[in-house]
Amino acid sequence: MRKLKLEELGRKTVEEHHSSLKFSVTVVLDDIRSGGNVGSIFRSSDAFLFEKIVLCGITPQPPHKEIIRTAIGATRSVDWVYENDVVEAVAQLKKEGKKIILIEQTDISVPLDSFDVDNNDEYVIVMGNEVNGVNAELLPLADCCIEIEQFGTKHSLNVSVCAGIVFWHFGNAMR
Repeated sequence: MRKLKLEELGRKTVEEHHSSLKFSVTVVLDDIRSGGNVGSIFRSSDAFLFEKIVLCGITPQPPHKEIIRTAIGATRSVDWVYENDVVEAVAQLKKEGKKIILIEQTDISVPLDSFDVDNNDEYVIVMGNEVNGVNAELLPLADCCIEIEQFGTKHSLNVSVCAGIVFWHFGNAMR
């Protein structure tokens, strides 16, 4: 056994990534405070070939130094836009026929491993603020709320860790 060298990994160039067929997933970041979390979510969105990221509210935007440090170039490969109002942004995506998936613990949340991804649907995955979660005004727009079951004393994961787990579930199902 040996570790593969970087040139053996067969990674796409930024140009190849832009011209690749993307999975029908838009990520909405609702008032994420940490540039490091945002950068990590850019990297995960790149890894799973998601269409774009919508940064909302207080969420930092590239070229914020913490985003650049953790994204390691993914801000150039993943399309993104900024929208001030998350409710308006998500309402518009819903009007476009996309399924709105909130990553939030609610009284009707579905465990992630029970959520069946339909390749015929276009999805919006909304990740909420590190402390307050997803804006409650988004609940009426949701087609589903998903949570990651946890078994320890904590009731939440870091938003970028949560995003990686959720993105893997969607990306694995859509490939």
